Amino acid sequence: MALTQYGDISRAKAGWYSAELLKRTVPYLVLQQFGQAKPLPKNSSDTIIFRRVDALGVATTPLTEGITPSGSTPTVSEITAVLQQYGDYVPFTDKAYDMGQDGILNEYKDVLAEQAAQTVETALFYVLRAGTNVFYTNGSARGSVNTEFSLNVQRKMVRALKRQNVGLITSKVSASPNFNTESVLPGYVAVVHPDMIPTIRSLAGFIDVKDYGGGMSPFTSEIGGVEEVRYVTSTITASWTSSGAAYQGAGYTTISANVTNSDIYPILLFGKDAFFHTPLKGQNAIAPSMLAPGVPREGDPLGQRGYIGWKTYFTGGIANQLYMCRAECAVREL
Repeated sequence: MALTQYGDISRAKAGWYSAELLKRTVPYLVLQQFGQAKPLPKNSSDTIIFRRVDALGVATTPLTEGITPSGSTPTVSEITAVLQQYGDYVPFTDKAYDMGQDGILNEYKDVLAEQAAQTVETALFYVLRAGTNVFYTNGSARGSVNTEFSLNVQRKMVRALKRQNVGLITSKVSASPNFNTESVLPGYVAVVHPDMIPTIRSLAGFIDVKDYGGGMSPFTSEIGGVEEVRYVTSTITASWTSSGAAYQGAGYTTISANVTNSDIYPILLFGKDAFFHTPLKGQNAIAPSMLAPGVPREGDPLGQRGYIGWKTYFTGGIANQLYMCRAECAVREL
């Protein structure tokens, strides 16, 4: 599915703007480092089919000499996801354009790129946050929670992944506008809100990312690791405000929007092949557009306004519910 409408700018100029937009998105694409990336198909339908071959059962029956075994039939699971189109634009005047063309367009380009990255990250986050494999730091439902995250809860989550033979993440999408990957030291990954940084740093055995030593490439926004889990932060991982139990019921005060009930924060923990998405990288990822001022149009007979914007298609989904899990916890107020 190609994105080829550029408005008043040439294909070459659009290609340059697209590359510049993608460069600016990189620091905000935290979740997209870890999923299975399915690049945007060109000139195809608005539906992506993700296929997963389920693990085979163990072959416990010894072979008999000269007799061909019956073999196994793989189970192929298909997950269908529909591409959604996202985009936005900002207007500017002919005077602003005439007096400082490069400056204003560069500033708008930067904020639009940040918006594009945060848009697709938010869409992916809400898909992942709806996963069904849930751990509560206390109680058995969100409304009962008012306790902060602990190493014991992390270990329960890791144990659940290991019981499913979930592989460790061994590569990430590279920190560049292009669709490339690079190897990393194996581990599970947890994505948390920055409000949780003090909690994570206080876990026993926490190692700061600056103390990893040579040969270990950090993830974007990574703060450090505890045992087999590496923690990265993103403001996209929004909490359920005032959805927990009393904000003073755990022996300390928790963050609370209504100063009555604890805000509940999600921790997304996953291993290899837990989810998929269309990456905001590569040739067809994003389409910039610009309408220059100075051209009379309907509603603007003097050509006093111009517009610069972006469009993209995006979708994502959970490939296997048991390959990722979510903790729900309160966060201690500082």
